Amino acid sequence: MPTHLNNFGLRDNHSRGAVADFLRATIQPESKLALVSAYFTIFAYDALKDCLDSIGHLKFLFGEPSFINRLDPDKTKKKSFILAAEGLELSKRLQQKRVARECADWIQRKVEIRTVRQSNLLHGKMVHIDTAGVEEAILGSSNFTVRGLGLGKGNNNIELNLIVDSKRDRQDLKRWFDDLWNNEKLVEDVKQEVLLYLRKLYANHSPQFIYYLTLFHLFRDYLDGTRDIDENLRRVALPDTHIWRTLFSFQKDGAKAAINKILDYNGCILADSVGLGKTYTALAVIKYFELRNERVLVLCPKKLSRNWTIYRNPSSLNPFSDDKFRYDVLHHTDLSRESGEVNGLLLDSLNWGAYDLVVIDESHNFRNNKLATQRPGEAEERRSRYQRLMDDI
Repeated sequence: MPTHLNNFGLRDNHSRGAVADFLRATIQPESKLALVSAYFTIFAYDALKDCLDSIGHLKFLFGEPSFINRLDPDKTKKKSFILAAEGLELSKRLQQKRVARECADWIQRKVEIRTVRQSNLLHGKMVHIDTAGVEEAILGSSNFTVRGLGLGKGNNNIELNLIVDSKRDRQDLKRWFDDLWNNEKLVEDVKQEVLLYLRKLYANHSPQFIYYLTLFHLFRDYLDGTRDIDENLRRVALPDTHIWRTLFSFQKDGAKAAINKILDYNGCILADSVGLGKTYTALAVIKYFELRNERVLVLCPKKLSRNWTIYRNPSSLNPFSDDKFRYDVLHHTDLSRESGEVNGLLLDSLNWGAYDLVVIDESHNFRNNKLATQRPGEAEERRSRYQRLMDDI
């Protein structure tokens, strides 16, 4: 028994030594390796690069199908084909391109790669090493990853691997591997697919491509949501309305985003810059909810009341008279009143809570939560408009 194997027949990456130490001690120049693992990461290769680059040959068998969809993909629980590990620290991410390129070159020269065709068929992991007729082997639970081999910094997996110290068992293990490796019904070659994936990791991309890719990742959830909202808009026939056909593309995108957020979070803030048509965008949102037979209230400063009431009136000044808007319009100051009539609404009997959607123009006027006040002679405190908005609407 070589002295490098110390007194432990087990390797657990914890108190009984790391699998990586066994590999470093047993892999020699021109060694021939046979390896079974569900995963392979380029950083595990990089950590063992000094000994792996000098080997004669490696046959790597993935214990899980990697690329080809099975006949029953919905019911088949497949492990992902992983070459680049998840959760990398920044220093490793910066090295990924170099490591991927070196790993691809090594695979091209010295490695054959196959995978089992059926998911969940092969669970065992093993490494068999043949150096000029001298065999070593280890089998157990470790995958060919940084943590699986015990190469991590304090966060290694606790594995259970047994060093095979019987010549008969090592030979039997190699025969088992060869039988599986050569069974075309059970395994298939995926070396070119692996190399293609690695090329994507180290390929140079134009700034334009990186910019578009960044935008995609930033707005992927939004883009996924727009597909659902488009169907919702068609269901209520919003695209057939005059207001919708009037909007520019960016306003339609803004209206979709606002509707999505209202449906998901019960509210949103429309904060486009001055002159970009926030009123028209808000009208499209209002029309969507009106088409769902929901009641809408617009709260605006009194000086802007005509900007909103004009779109409800059957007037030649109303460009959207065909859309028949029916929302109610009240003023910010009406929230401080208990009686009176505004735009045909009696404040003393108004049910503020009956509205399904409230649109607040110049909503920054509500930014301060002023406390209630009590004037001389009044029996009760007078609530601020902010409190009235929160309590009653």
